[in-house]
Amino acid sequence: MQLGMIGLGRMGGNMTTRLRDRGHDVQTYDPGVESTAKTLEELRDQLQEPRTFWMMVPAGAVTEDTFQTLLGLAARGDVIVDGGNSNFHDSQRRYADAKEHGIRFVDAGVSGGVWGLEEGYCLMVGGDADAVAQVEPVFKDLAPEDGYAHVGPAGAGHFVKMVHNGIEYGLMQAYAEGFEVMKSSEFELDLHEIAGIWRYGSVVRSWLLELLHAAFEVEGGQLEKIKGYVEDSGEGRWTIHEAMAEDVPVPVITAALFARFASRQDESFAAKVNAALRNQFGGHAVRAES
Repeated sequence: MQLGMIGLGRMGGNMTTRLRDRGHDVQTYDPGVESTAKTLEELRDQLQEPRTFWMMVPAGAVTEDTFQTLLGLAARGDVIVDGGNSNFHDSQRRYADAKEHGIRFVDAGVSGGVWGLEEGYCLMVGGDADAVAQVEPVFKDLAPEDGYAHVGPAGAGHFVKMVHNGIEYGLMQAYAEGFEVMKSSEFELDLHEIAGIWRYGSVVRSWLLELLHAAFEVEGGQLEKIKGYVEDSGEGRWTIHEAMAEDVPVPVITAALFARFASRQDESFAAKVNAALRNQFGGHAVRAES
């Protein structure tokens, strides 16, 4: 089928290649990368009605600006797909805005990272059935076998992807803590080797573990060249916020997010307060600043 891909970064570029390799006609627009179109208007004119526009741009202002521009360019019956990590509330609003213009909107949670080109992308899709059906040939070719589902109405795709990423935070933190315990132990353990054997037969085997084994192989068993500074892109925060709204406890995901916050501090003021209090009530020694 024919598709207009907007955004050719690490994800959008590889997705375009995967689709073209499978016979799809993908026209492209990205002001920073060589594309088939120099403007969104030109991209529109390269597509036949009913058109499908796929936004693969950063969540937030860029997605909003692109969406609003497309609303002014698209025709009735066209479909706009948001494949970024947008907040599901924004996706519900965009669905309603698009509907007022006679345009259909689909939110697609995409997981697969830089490996998706070869392995495929897991796709969690929300929207009306007719709009999803128009894009389904693309969904099926982007995903590996059994890796795509229409999970619900507008917003459901990005909601499921949000929770997916929250779970990812917890899994990554569990691996991180476990390997730090082993690194700090009295034993001289080969962490690369241990990550390797855990990939086979272990109940904790996973793709994340395979990626950790690969990281040890590239960066060295002590990860000496990597600074322990961990960003977050928002989905963990959103998952915790929604859990609070629903009175659902998510202690693992919450602790994992806070661990990322802690990783960004050269020194924690809270730790200074703790040390000062222990000194005051118990006379425990404190370490002076060097």
